[in-house]
Amino acid sequence: MNDTLLGRRYLMYSGILIIELFFETDCSMVFTVIEGGSLARSGYTERVDTNIIKLRTKLYLVTWKEQSGATVTHIEDHENGIAYYNITLPDGRLYTMRGTIWLLENK
Repeated sequence: MNDTLLGRRYLMYSGILIIELFFETDCSMVFTVIEGGSLARSGYTERVDTNIIKLRTKLYLVTWKEQSGATVTHIEDHENGIAYYNITLPDGRLYTMRGTIWLLENK
């Protein structure tokens, strides 16, 4: 994985969800739900194994599966601050969203 993501924290906002992403390594990430709306419990944190594919400079496809069985696919455009994501919940409901993504100060 390109070190553009590695070791950095990002905030994603979709209007429904606010999520903090921390890319620990090239294959693991910690996400924290800041505001979960009707989809997730606010304050929930989980470390997940990720698959990250660099599509072009500052554009990534990021996927993972959560402990609950939910699957998540992001297209993260860090150049333009835009994120597209699909979330499939364990019950089969699919959510497709568009939002913003930006770099937070490293903690």
